[in-house]
Amino acid sequence: MTLIPDLASILAFVIAFAIFLYVVMDGFDLGVALLFPFFPKPQDRDVIMNTVAPVWDGNETWLVLGGGAVFAAFPLAYAVLMPALYAPIIAMLLGLVFRGVAFEFRWRTKRGQFLWDIAFTGGSLVAALGQGIALGTVLQGITVEGRAYAGGWWDWLTLFTMLTGAAVVVGYAALGATWLILKTTGDLRDRAYALAPGLVIATLGAIALVSAVTPFLEGAYWQNWFAWPRILLVAPVPLAVVGVAILLFRMLAARRDGWPFVLMLTLFGLCFVGLGVSIFPFIVPGAITIYQAAAPEISQRFILVGVSILIPIILAYTTYAYWVFRGKIDIDAGYH
Repeated sequence: MTLIPDLASILAFVIAFAIFLYVVMDGFDLGVALLFPFFPKPQDRDVIMNTVAPVWDGNETWLVLGGGAVFAAFPLAYAVLMPALYAPIIAMLLGLVFRGVAFEFRWRTKRGQFLWDIAFTGGSLVAALGQGIALGTVLQGITVEGRAYAGGWWDWLTLFTMLTGAAVVVGYAALGATWLILKTTGDLRDRAYALAPGLVIATLGAIALVSAVTPFLEGAYWQNWFAWPRILLVAPVPLAVVGVAILLFRMLAARRDGWPFVLMLTLFGLCFVGLGVSIFPFIVPGAITIYQAAAPEISQRFILVGVSILIPIILAYTTYAYWVFRGKIDIDAGYH
């Protein structure tokens, strides 16, 4: 027995951790942008942007780390997945570009501000859809022959990938609403409270639909969830989703500003656990495991040393940034 499986599992967990942090941190950034149409007043939109202005670009560090780590630690998976995901990944990156440019440019003009508002919301919508479609493409299975992608350019476009794309959009919007509850006051917070229950219901519905379809996409998915006695180990995941959902609605009804956001993060975390249950140990479902895709052992050791240094540093400055800019934001406070 070599050390490669152990190292591969550790690196797979590190990558999953980085991607999860990107999803939840950039998720509420994208989510507040998706809610822009529900807040037509310019001063409200200024406050909304200022809730994320100090941290939005730092949140994307995790995307860079996760993508780079996949390339370095699992090069075969990277080589197979990227051709299958070119369209949604390019769309996501272009959406993030428009979102990022709009963040700065909308403050430099009054006459054309509405155009940058459209770019802010539109770019965020495209980015969120791209992420969800990419997830659905991986889950539904990728055609592999030998060690290469053997599918077509449009394989990513199916009803299931549209479902996962919509699920990510509504999930980010719900996360954004709870972030606004946490960070704002007055009428803006009240409207976020009004939006949140419907968005949470839509998110839970999307989770239920995706969860109902996923076990039928690959035989391994069904075995991972329903084979005996494994079902005893994984059953707490959907039960925890139900419990968190009930608590989330109670906290929204009680208007406890901090708890809805924490519980939405927990809900996203449970979804990630469910995703891991479905696909592990595959990194290209049904085709390539993390062990088959792993780089040579010496490369894995080098990468592990690097992430062991980088991740604590990133966590430290990210935590510091959130601590410095903690608390509520009002119309008189801003960073532009």
